[in-house]
Order: sequence, then C-alpha cells, then structure tokens
Amino acid sequence: MRIAVTSNGPGETMGWVRPLARALYRREPQLDLHVFFSPCEYASGHEAEVIRQQFPSAKAYAPSEYLKFAVTGSLHGVDALQYLGGDLGHAALLARKLRAPAYGYKFGARKKRALFRRIFAVDEKNREELLRGGATPAQIQVVGNLAIDGAVEDAQSLSELEPGGIVILPGSRREEVAHLIPFFLRAAVELRRLAPELSVGFALSPFTSREDVEAALRTGGDPLVYGSRGHVEDGDFTLEIVDERTGERFAVTRRSAAAMAKARLVLTIPGTKTIEAAALGTPYLACIPLNLPEKVVVNGPLTYLDRVPLVGIPLKRAVIAKMSKRFPLVSQPNMDVGEMVAPELRGTLMPAHVARVALDVAHDERRLTAMRERFSTLYAHHRGAADRMAQALLEDLRATA
Repeated sequence: MRIAVTSNGPGETMGWVRPLARALYRREPQLDLHVFFSPCEYASGHEAEVIRQQFPSAKAYAPSEYLKFAVTGSLHGVDALQYLGGDLGHAALLARKLRAPAYGYKFGARKKRALFRRIFAVDEKNREELLRGGATPAQIQVVGNLAIDGAVEDAQSLSELEPGGIVILPGSRREEVAHLIPFFLRAAVELRRLAPELSVGFALSPFTSREDVEAALRTGGDPLVYGSRGHVEDGDFTLEIVDERTGERFAVTRRSAAAMAKARLVLTIPGTKTIEAAALGTPYLACIPLNLPEKVVVNGPLTYLDRVPLVGIPLKRAVIAKMSKRFPLVSQPNMDVGEMVAPELRGTLMPAHVARVALDVAHDERRLTAMRERFSTLYAHHRGAADRMAQALLEDLRATA
C-alpha cells in the first residue's frame, strides 16, 4: 500500500500526521508513506526532518523538495492522497500529479469539494460546515480530532520536568521562537522570584532547534516584547535555559505532552497545545501577545501585508487590532465550550504581568478544579480518531481497488 500525505506546519505535523501515520503503520507495517510539506508561513522549516526521525521508513519532502517534485518528480502506484494541512491547492496539484484519489480532513473549500472522494470530519459541527460548503453527505465521515490521540499517546512517556509545576510552551513558528522564548524567559524569572517553591520549566517543540533557541536568547527578541537575554547549557538530564541577568536556570523537555499531563498549569499561546492540555485535563493560561502585531501570522494574503513598503506595517497593525476585537475567545477549548473556562490574556503584554496572573491561577484551587473537571470530558469522545480514520481510509481503498 502506497499512501501520500500533504501537510504544512508544526501543529498539523504533530497533531494530525503523526497520529494517523502511527495508526496506519499498525495496520499496514509495510506501508510506503510519502509526506509532502507545502510552503507555509506557519511552518518551522523542520517538519520533514522530524517526520524522518520519527518514521524512518517514511519518505518526507521539505517544501523545496516538494516544489521540485511537483515540477520534475514522479511517483507511480499511489493508492491515495490524504490531505492533512496546508493550502488545498497543493492537495489538488498533488492529486493530479500522482493520479490518486484524494481524501480530506476537516477542510473542504467550495471550489475543491469535487477533489475529495471522502472528507473525514472532526465532529458534527465540522460536518455541518462541510455540508454548507457544498460537500455531499456521502462524502463525509466523522472520525474525531486526531490531535487528541497524539496527546494521549505521548503523555505516557517520561518528562524531565518536575511534576506539579508550571510548564511553559512558547510556540514553534519562527517568529514565536525569536520573540516569545525571551518573553517567557523573563516571565519565568518573575515566577521564580514570586514563588521559588513552584517548579517552572520549558517544553520546546521538536521543530525548535537548539541553534534557533540560542539565537533568540542572544538578542532577547524585539525590544517591544520586553524579553530576557540568556543562553542554553547542557544540564544533568536535559537542556537548561539560563537567564543572563539573574543566572536562573530552567529545565527544558521535548516531551511536551508528558510534561503537560503532570503539570499544575500550562502557560502557552493559542494553538494545538491548548487542545492537548484540555484533552489531558490540565488547566492552562493562554497568552496572545500583540506587542508586535505586524509579526502575527494570519490565514490568507493578509499575513504578507507588513511587507508592503512604507504603509504595510501600520496597515497590518490596524487589521490585527480589528480582527482581535471580533473574537471574544481565541483558544480552541474555550471556543468549543462556548465560554472562557481557561483564562486568556490578550494585547500588549508584559512578562511580569503574565507571571503574576499565572501565579494567581496556579494558586486558585477552585479555578483549577473547575478547569480539570470541564476539560477532562470535553474531548473524551475523540479518543481513537486516528484508528477510526486509518481503518476507514484503508477499507475504502480496498473496496475500490
């Protein structure tokens, strides 16, 4: 069986590609898997490398390799193309190039609905969205959120961080690494000053290289994020981020799900990690620093607005400010519940303020208990999504062979 996958950024790679690949390999150990990463502003640049490390038998194509393949490459005998992130146009291009039936997940734009033989939906709400977009009922099958399986499986591993503390996840996109690691380092120093008895550590993505972290800490990020300078050292069991000004040291783990599962509170930005924290029943505080709105990545061509000479930066700042006001909730678990169960901080943020709010939440037992109880059941019915999707995909391919 030969299956191709198209994807793009860190969240899709870890939350969608990886759980489905594991489920497919369990059913088809001899699977010939090809993962194509399309160019994307959301990407870290390390997605293909991570897939090669985690699935040595798979063939992963970085964006430059994918573009070269799209022009001059060939791959015969592909049974299916599974869309798992990125622009749907790339899925359409690859499906034609590979002459393979295409399968969607979560998204199916009106102009591309005829592309997919079947679209796997996250839930009933997603199914209704796909129907309104022009998909037919026969095209859609609800399987669940793949990211839940990824978090639950990874949570079983060991973490280098002490349990019962605050775990900081600063993001893995290039701009996030460059500015938010220094931002959260200063917040971590303030947390340690205010509550030295509370353990604080960083969970960094496998997409974030040591070199990228060191580069960010050398500069301290943009002055408007009020971050700290520092460096990286090898600790006894793991890496440590060291604050240049105070000498405070913070342990680092790459096993984010395992660290989150044992944490008292997760301090992060909106994205896949808030879904994973909620799936693990762990309270979180979501931070949306808009100190540099021109660096914010948004869907569509607006993300490039800051590159327009002279007027681009002020225009993008105005657009981001207007967009921010339209969304009262920004982390997915809160949106799924329909209210702010987990606290969110948004706007021009100071690290010391973030630290104080995080500490208030971490010491509020009633609030922590309410979050644990609300989140522990929110995504329970999604567990097994990867197995359901793998089974449905393989059965459909065998039935139409």
